[in-house]
Amino acid sequence: MKAPRITTPYAIGVFSSSSPISATVPIRYDRGVAYLESKGFTVVHGQQYRKQDFYRSGSIQERAEEFNQLLYREDIPILMASIGGNNTNSILPYIDYDYLKAHPKIIIGYSDVTALLLAIYAKTELVTFYGPAVASSFGELPPFVDETFTAFYELVCGKTSYPHTFAMPSFWTDEFLDWSTQARAKERRPNSWRCVHPGVVEGRLIGGNLNTMEGFFGTDYMPEIRQGDILLLEDSLKDACTIERSFSLLKLSGVLDRVGGILLGKHEKFDDNGTGRQPYEVLLEVLGAPKIPILAEFDCCHTHPMLTMPIGCPVRLDAANRQVTLLESPLA
Repeated sequence: MKAPRITTPYAIGVFSSSSPISATVPIRYDRGVAYLESKGFTVVHGQQYRKQDFYRSGSIQERAEEFNQLLYREDIPILMASIGGNNTNSILPYIDYDYLKAHPKIIIGYSDVTALLLAIYAKTELVTFYGPAVASSFGELPPFVDETFTAFYELVCGKTSYPHTFAMPSFWTDEFLDWSTQARAKERRPNSWRCVHPGVVEGRLIGGNLNTMEGFFGTDYMPEIRQGDILLLEDSLKDACTIERSFSLLKLSGVLDRVGGILLGKHEKFDDNGTGRQPYEVLLEVLGAPKIPILAEFDCCHTHPMLTMPIGCPVRLDAANRQVTLLESPLA
């Protein structure tokens, strides 16, 4: 199932399924809102706007209600996360999946919002979008925010043709600058996607933030990973010890034996624990001798700029040529 194509005026409803970013770092959130408004969007704040309950934007029920109330608004075709966090999995039992089945919308976010994106796909088969969030993505400064927006707009607002091969950004960054005081663009680093193991495969794109998936793995809210799927994986601020454990969960559960290919995103501020190893090298050790195409350092992750990827859509992965192609429109 796919959300319908949207026409102007575009409206975005913003939900805060975990962290209370509009309250804790309002300058970053407000800059993201202003950026989207400058591009012609109307931004509608959810009921947890400017609210904070310690580490979260509200109680479990309040956060679920915020999402559902935005969902019920017929004048809002796009629901976008304000940011991620750690506890989106708590609201999964309280989402109105039946209503969403009957009234599909574009749902977009990343990081901890992986829980919501995959749960919606598992319960409704609605294509969801692993992509930018209001504060963390659109609160960034140019040039990276502009590249992230272009990728989002072309895909989500139906401004591209298919098959669509994603263009590799020329530069990327994971430089840390305090969000409350950032006044300059982040440093630019030459970009390159890495072929870890060659091959060409077509399959359904599934996945997201691996650390988040561990919070609902093996439940009814986690889609079954099928034979031949292309698995999107990314993480942030983790170390080699932690990601070895996470990759090994996929190995022990049989996931890595079923997938047809792996798309590994850049890892923001990776701590190699002194090993000198990169995440793809840890993955290779867990896998053993690879038999499937693997492309690493892909730009759908916590770094800037960020590509937007539709969960549930068929893609072609050509690792040797460092190409990822979306084979059909993610919108109806």
